[in-house]
Amino acid sequence: MKRILLPAGGAILATGMLAAGLAGTANANPDWAYDTMAKDAPSAVEVAKFWLAANEHTNNLAKAVPYTWETKATPKLNAGGGYTPDGKPGTIAPIGEEKKTAAKIKNINLPRTIGKVFFVDSEGGLKWCSATSIQSKYRNLVATAGHCVYDDKKNASVMDKWVFVPAYYQGKTPYGIFVGKQAYTHYDYSVYNDRDRDYAFVTVYNGVQIGGGTPKVVNKAAYDAFAGAKFSKDTAITAEEYQKTVDLHGGETSDAWAKAETIKDPVGSNYPGAVLALQEVSKDVYDKAPTGQGVSGAKAIWASGKPTYVTKSEYEAYTGPGYRKIDEKGNFTITKYFLKYWVKKTDVKSYYKTTFYVVDGFIQDTGSLGNAVGGQGFTWNQKTGQTVFAFGYPADAHPDGNKAYTGVTPKWTYGKTSGKVYVSAAEKVEEHVGLKSSFTPGADGGPWLVKYSNAKRLGYVNGVTSLFGDQDKNNRYDLITSPYFDGETATIYNKAAAVWSGSIVK
Repeated sequence: MKRILLPAGGAILATGMLAAGLAGTANANPDWAYDTMAKDAPSAVEVAKFWLAANEHTNNLAKAVPYTWETKATPKLNAGGGYTPDGKPGTIAPIGEEKKTAAKIKNINLPRTIGKVFFVDSEGGLKWCSATSIQSKYRNLVATAGHCVYDDKKNASVMDKWVFVPAYYQGKTPYGIFVGKQAYTHYDYSVYNDRDRDYAFVTVYNGVQIGGGTPKVVNKAAYDAFAGAKFSKDTAITAEEYQKTVDLHGGETSDAWAKAETIKDPVGSNYPGAVLALQEVSKDVYDKAPTGQGVSGAKAIWASGKPTYVTKSEYEAYTGPGYRKIDEKGNFTITKYFLKYWVKKTDVKSYYKTTFYVVDGFIQDTGSLGNAVGGQGFTWNQKTGQTVFAFGYPADAHPDGNKAYTGVTPKWTYGKTSGKVYVSAAEKVEEHVGLKSSFTPGADGGPWLVKYSNAKRLGYVNGVTSLFGDQDKNNRYDLITSPYFDGETATIYNKAAAVWSGSIVK
C-alpha cells in the first residue's frame, strides 16, 4: 500500500514531506487529493476474484468483520458554538427510483444504494464499513467515511482490495461487486488525519459477478482444496452400486454409505456382506467415541463436524441431535456428527453416494453502479437542525457489551441534527454535526440523507457517520457525528464525480 498523493496542479509529493514542505505557504495546499486503487482492468479482476473466490457461505465477504478500531474508544464529544457555511448552499439531484426487482435480497424495503465497502487493512484483516452510491456524471461513485478508505495505521495509505457491494446481505451480492478505481478525499484528512474532513468519494468500475460456470465433478481431496464455488450432493444408489464403489476403493470410503433406521445388531467390518452405515449422534457422544479404520462405533470423521448452512425454516424444523447455531453474521447453521457401524444388509434401508462439485465460473459485467441501483443526491452548506435519515450496518456491541445489532442488514435512524458543533481534541474534531442515535460501529461511513423520500427511497447525502459518542456516560452509544458538508466538500465531490472508470470485463 504505497502512499502517493496527487494534489491539484499535478505535483507529486510523498506524504512524509508534505506537511513540512508546504507549511506556511499561502494557498499552497489544495482542497483535494486522490489515490489510485485498482489501477487497471487486470488488477480490478484480481480484486474481484479475491472477494468472490468461494461460495456465498465461505467467501471473503462473509469472513470480513466491521472496521471499528478507530471508532470504538471515542471520548466524550463536547458540544458548543454553531456553524458558518463557507458559501451558498448547493444540491445535486439523485438518479433513479426504487423499482421492483427480481433480485432475492432481504433488505429491499431500504435503499438499494446502501451497502458495504470491503477492504484489507494494514494488518491484513478483512474489514468492512457502510457506504452509499451517489450521483455522478458516469454513475460510478461511492460516498463513505475517509477512515473507511484511508488506513491511518499505515501513514494514511489507501486501503487494499477495496470494493463496494450495494444491498449486501449475508455474503450475497445481488447487483455485483464494484471495485474501487480512485479515491478522493480532502487534503487535510489525507495528510493530517483531520476528522473534520472524514469523508471520501470513490470512483468504481462497473460491477461484476461470478458467472454461471459449469459444475465439474471432482474427488474429495480436490473438493477440499478448491477455493472457489463448490457444493456436494448426496444421491440414492442401489445396493449393487454401493458394493461396486466400496470394492473400487478397497473398503471403507467417504464416497458411499448406507442409512439404517437403528443400529440394533452391529457386526464387524469383516462380517460377510457387512455394510457401512452412519448413525447421527450428539457432539458429546461423538467426542467420546473411538477413532480408526474398520472400527464399528468409531467416529465418521469425513462426515462430521462441518457446519451446514440452512434456511431459517430448515433450522427451526430440525429435531436431530446435531448442534444448531446462528452465527455472528446471522447465518443459520447445523453441525452434524456421525458414528460408523457395520451392519447386516437386512438392516439397511437405503444407500447413498456423495458427489463433490466445483464451479470455476467466469467474471461477467453487471453494468455501472448508478444504472444498477441508482444514486443518492448530494448537498452542501445546508443549515443544521434539519431532519436526516442515517443508514448503515451497525454491528459492534455497545461499550457495556450489549449487542443490539448484527451487521447483517442495513438499519436506519432519523432525527434532527444539532445546531451545535461537537469537539474532540483526541480525534482532531472541532466542528462535527451530531445526531442522537443508538447506532454502533459498523455503521460508520453510512450516509446521512436530507429530504429523504420514502416512496422513492432517495434523498441527498449531507453527511457520513464518522464517530460514536456516549454522552450520558451509561456505556451505551447515544450519538453519531458527521463532518459538516461545506463548499470544500463540494470541491472534492465535483472532482470525483467527473471521473470515468468503465468496465473490467473484455
